[in-house]
Amino acid sequence: MSLSEQQRQQLEEARDHHSKPYMRERCAAILKMAEGKSPHWVATSGLLRRRDPDTVYRWLNAYLEEGMAGLLAHQHGGPVRRRL
Repeated sequence: MSLSEQQRQQLEEARDHHSKPYMRERCAAILKMAEGKSPHWVATSGLLRRRDPDTVYRWLNAYLEEGMAGLLAHQHGGPVRRRL
């Protein structure tokens, strides 16, 4: 996976300054994969908190398909719970 200089700068800016913590984590993961780390390694050893490798693969696919908007649009969490 290779990134243009503009993509790298955009990911670094979001990793360092985005208001949403999950976006900072996802951008850090994408940058590590661009450096040559495998998604499995990033999921198990490359982030502050261990993630399921499938989760990191989903982040990568969302980024490759939709760019930054894909990372932001696909928020984490399960189905919405209904209030009683």
